Amino acid sequence: MRKIYKIALSLLIVGFVFAGCDSKEQPADDVVAPVQTTDATEVNTTNEAPKEEPAKEPTAAGTVTEETLGLRKTDLYSEKDDTVGDVTKYGKDAAGASKTIERAFQDAPPMIPHDVEGMLPIKIGSNACKDCHMPEVAAAVKATPVPQSHLTDFRPKTGLAKDGRITKNGKAVDNTSSNKMKYVTAKKHKTKLTGARYNCSQCHAPQSTGGNVPVNNFKADFQSEDGASKSSMSNEKLMDGIDTLK
Repeated sequence: MRKIYKIALSLLIVGFVFAGCDSKEQPADDVVAPVQTTDATEVNTTNEAPKEEPAKEPTAAGTVTEETLGLRKTDLYSEKDDTVGDVTKYGKDAAGASKTIERAFQDAPPMIPHDVEGMLPIKIGSNACKDCHMPEVAAAVKATPVPQSHLTDFRPKTGLAKDGRITKNGKAVDNTSSNKMKYVTAKKHKTKLTGARYNCSQCHAPQSTGGNVPVNNFKADFQSEDGASKSSMSNEKLMDGIDTLK
């Protein structure tokens, strides 16, 4: 009898042990156990979307300011003493006594090396430049003569015929595009500037010297030995490919 009692008590104790193990809390299905990593990177253990990091501000080395965009390195919003530009200093040498300035490139309009006080503005009936630079007088006063291009009129006289057609130098044309203008002629003058060349100051200007000007590293490649001082736009070269000279 006592033996049976011991066996029953043992079975009862074992039953309590197993019941205690089954009653322990089990992890929920939607909980992810943390993952161990070998580096310092933080692992997202939830189903939430990762948060975006805010954009980083540019470093000082990559910052571009308004003062660094142009030639003027001062404050653009306050006209202080350090913002005033360099003083313009035009040459004061009289015409004929100045040193000729080399051209910037082949056939570039030459700069005016002498004083232009009293010569400007150029008006339709008054052009002081012609007094020295026309070919018939330039050699006598040692001035640079205007090239043949300034004495040649490439603009045909345009009008309308009675039937409404466009005329070029008296000839009616059906098409005014550049490759159809077979009636266009170039008129050469000996002692007269063409109207398109009359206003000299639209291409030629005095050269200012001194001041803190930017350095010009451009090197011209002249096509002729005297390209820095003379124009090649004269005579035969000017009329290359043009056979309508009248």
